[in-house]
Amino acid sequence: MKTAVIGFPRIGTLRELKFASEKYFRGEIDVAELKHIAKNLRKIHWKLQKDTGIDYITSNDFSHYDIVLDTAVLLGIVPARYKELNLSETDTYFAMARGYQGTSGDVKALAMKKWFNTNYHYIVPEVEDDTVIRISGDKLWDEYNEAKECGIETKSVVTGPYTMLKLCRYTGSKGISDFVDDIVNAYKELIRKCEQQKIEWLQFDEPALVMDLDSKDINLFHKIYDELLECKNDSKILLQTYFGDVRDIYSDLINMSFDGIGLDFVEGKETLKLVEKYGFPQEKILFAGLVNGKNIWRNDYGKTLKVLDLLKSKNVNVVLSTSCSLLHVPYTLEHEKKLSKEYLKYFAFAGEKLTELHEISELADNDNYEKAVAFIANRELFEEKRDCENSDVKLRVKAISESDYTRLPKRSERQKLQKEVLNLPEFPTTTIGSFPQTKDVKANRSAYRKGEITKEQYIEFNKKKIAECVAWQEEIGLDVLVHGEYERNDMVEYFGESLGGFVFTEKAWVQSYGTRCVKPPIIWGDVYRKNPITVDWSVYAQSLTDKIMKGMLTGPVTILNWSFPREDITIKESISQIALAIRDEVLDLEANGIRMIQIDEAALREKLPLRKSDWYTQYLDFAIPAFRLTHSGVKPETQIHTHMCYSEFTDIISAIDDMDADVITFEASRSDLQILDSLRENHFETEVGPGVYDIHSPRVPSVKEIVNALNIMLTKIEKEKLWVNPDCGLKTRGVPETEASLRNMVEAAREIRKSEG
Repeated sequence: MKTAVIGFPRIGTLRELKFASEKYFRGEIDVAELKHIAKNLRKIHWKLQKDTGIDYITSNDFSHYDIVLDTAVLLGIVPARYKELNLSETDTYFAMARGYQGTSGDVKALAMKKWFNTNYHYIVPEVEDDTVIRISGDKLWDEYNEAKECGIETKSVVTGPYTMLKLCRYTGSKGISDFVDDIVNAYKELIRKCEQQKIEWLQFDEPALVMDLDSKDINLFHKIYDELLECKNDSKILLQTYFGDVRDIYSDLINMSFDGIGLDFVEGKETLKLVEKYGFPQEKILFAGLVNGKNIWRNDYGKTLKVLDLLKSKNVNVVLSTSCSLLHVPYTLEHEKKLSKEYLKYFAFAGEKLTELHEISELADNDNYEKAVAFIANRELFEEKRDCENSDVKLRVKAISESDYTRLPKRSERQKLQKEVLNLPEFPTTTIGSFPQTKDVKANRSAYRKGEITKEQYIEFNKKKIAECVAWQEEIGLDVLVHGEYERNDMVEYFGESLGGFVFTEKAWVQSYGTRCVKPPIIWGDVYRKNPITVDWSVYAQSLTDKIMKGMLTGPVTILNWSFPREDITIKESISQIALAIRDEVLDLEANGIRMIQIDEAALREKLPLRKSDWYTQYLDFAIPAFRLTHSGVKPETQIHTHMCYSEFTDIISAIDDMDADVITFEASRSDLQILDSLRENHFETEVGPGVYDIHSPRVPSVKEIVNALNIMLTKIEKEKLWVNPDCGLKTRGVPETEASLRNMVEAAREIRKSEG
């Protein structure tokens, strides 16, 4: 049985791409050096896959920032404001991803959103009325030929035309229907160029097919692909889907002239049933996604082989594949030197998943695989009992009652009391939590972890930074302060380190967006709070000021969604365990004089099923109550904040309001405040702070720009409910741009107070 990989991590085994890109942004290397490093990484990645025995290796899955942005550039979907900068091709690309502020002009970055149900972020292509969609680059073919020069035949991947049309934002009067013919013609040209290059397999990624499809969607898909499939001759087309099943269009797909169809058997709850019910044509290849591309636990060979046996019994021509791109898991276990083998033997990162693919494929060809060494070793692993249960935690979860999910009195009464007690001005200014993590902060943390300084020295340094941060905020003029989070490496990893049930890696980095990488903790067992986590830092920070100091926590849904979750218990049970741990921290903060507590749920939407029919039954019915569980025990005058960012929230606004927070801050700056209409239409009760500027870009917003944004907000939000804040935390930004941006934000709030007064 042959094997395939949908896509491979591109950051490098030790984040080489991240560091090279950041050097390029700082002007420390030129574009030639950046491209040389990238080319070397691609070669390493292809060779690793070939040496492990993978048959269908992918090219063009590499990206300097984001593959959707790459596809937009390939199709010439570049808004005029970026072209007018007259920058190089590379710098125009990065301007779209990061924004630009320099001698050539001042532009914001394109919007950024979560990639379906993952923690990866894609850049949203922007189509203007006069956009001409046509092939405008050579990246796809260049990288195919690069691999060929290395002696490796690859299948070239590109975001499919249906998904591209669905992901694009249309900024003028035209919509999807106006650009269908153009995108079909562009992809026809793409196919022709692939055939000229003698590319055997072309992979069109169409994850949008796993969402709810109506008749219009299906007709659009046919309009695109009925034409495209007619024009192919020598190149074979693989339609690749992932993150779910294609129940609404499966019977159509198998009757179209695709040479291969990639289906997700991990998250696709109905995939196997669809194949059993409708069959699968013998003349096509089924790329069966049976090795989980999103989680790090070892594959259960017995379960996988049963599915393969069933498919083979139906005479299906199968290629064993990953369920999605391996972009979503760390690169390799090889650098994990601190975790014991008792943990490591249960995990498989991208490199190890290649080995799993190869071993399973060999077992699948063995009629007596149950006696094979690899199968026996895998079965023994899954028969072992892991030390992961805590009886006290299970009893506490079982004892949760309905009243534990309800905070009293009702929100409108609390808000009146909070305004009297907190005595804040109109349009209160604040930040989301973190301040720049400068080199000295990172060096202090690193030295402490390595044992080079004592705990007392580590704490003393952080207290000094907190004192500086508090004084800095007071001098800038912010109304509600934060302590800066200098003690935190990551908003999830930091909490996980203080919770029982988690294990941590050293080098297991995963790309979140662009050069931003995260190191998700692994939920190994039942979760509980061992000791207070943030109380001492928050109490110390509050002692330095008469202004309100926010306590800063990460919520249970985000902790779960930004970790690698267990697969032996339900998501609901895991979230409930974490919610109880965070509840303990909330009540301790309040008991120690912290009057405002922010419980971030940046990742609320990530585990939301892609099909609306499953939203409540499989997620929101327990995720929203879990958040309420964290704060239902506080006093009415204690103000609860939450924060969300870089997802599409407009369609779950009513559920977000049901979280019963007092104040919520949203990312809004990159999406041109589109969420505001939804807030108004849904009679949103929570006070709200839509982000007034984008912190993922180095550009500094002007006072006028922020005033304009606030004036737009005031047409949709009552002034009594409006807060003024950036759209996310500031840890990745530099000190000068942070100070300039916050000063402009505070000045903008003062101007609005005068005009509204």
